[in-house]
Amino acid sequence: MSGTTSAAAAAVPPFYEVDECRGVLRVYSDGSTWRSPNPSFDVPVQDDGSVLWKDAVFDPRHNLEVRLYKPASPSSVKLSIYFYIHGGGFCIGSRAWPNFQNYCFRLASELQAVIVSPDYRLAPENRLPAAIEDAFTAVKWLQAQATAENPDSWLTDVADFSKVFISGDSAGGNIAHHLAVQLGAGSPELAPVQIRGYALLAPFFGGTVRTPSEAEGPKDAFLNLELIDRYWRLSLPIGETTDHPLVNPFGAASRSLEFLKLDPILVMVGGSDLLRDRVEEYAKRLKKLGKKIEYVEYEGKQHGFFTIDPNSEAANQLMLINKRFITENSG
Repeated sequence: MSGTTSAAAAAVPPFYEVDECRGVLRVYSDGSTWRSPNPSFDVPVQDDGSVLWKDAVFDPRHNLEVRLYKPASPSSVKLSIYFYIHGGGFCIGSRAWPNFQNYCFRLASELQAVIVSPDYRLAPENRLPAAIEDAFTAVKWLQAQATAENPDSWLTDVADFSKVFISGDSAGGNIAHHLAVQLGAGSPELAPVQIRGYALLAPFFGGTVRTPSEAEGPKDAFLNLELIDRYWRLSLPIGETTDHPLVNPFGAASRSLEFLKLDPILVMVGGSDLLRDRVEEYAKRLKKLGKKIEYVEYEGKQHGFFTIDPNSEAANQLMLINKRFITENSG
């Protein structure tokens, strides 16, 4: 009996790698995963002391943390709050990755704001809608801080909870869209926290019908079509397509946005980003529905340019646009 079992086991091939994402995630045929403890982008952290930061647990059940940033010498007594939800195709990324941390340092310094950078559960171990649920939990955590008898004074002493903006980068931009739809204009369920606007930075949307920028985009693009498909394959609920409402805001099964009141939304994309056509269409359709939308496109720029090259002219322009967007929608 034991000999038969051993022979059968020997006949079963060992598990093998079926998917890989930027060297930090490997998915195997038996469903198991391996994650690198190191970031995909190994760049030095630019911490010069001008911005203070700390971590806090916002979801003990899932052991999720948020990284908070504030200027060491703020320009005013109370500062706006600016969420930065990182990207990574819902599969990789962390608030602690140095490229995201450096961007948050710059946001805190140049926007003169409190930056809230939450982690969220990643796919394929935790497929959508887990990431969106976690981002909502992070926003509810902020509300709890605003109403707590004994809040974290590091945050509450400087934060203006009536001036909150939610930005998201790539997958984070997708999450920001769903938060905007879920919370609606004025975010009444978050009182005294008030969301004033959303910034969707190259939001990661999809669909079963290829756009020209997807179909014709270069194979060596930073975010190429193969990687786009891989991220969706790993993050979508099993058996679903990229017309799922969490992927395609205007898919057949998606919620109609026609009569929904939304806060102002800033939408940005690089002109050479494979997501360009989809992001532009998103902005155009919302604007046609009467929503307050600002669309900005950076000619020749690829996906993620503002965190990959944060000191580029385009990244500097984007920072100024973010600052203006906050000022215009804080009144």
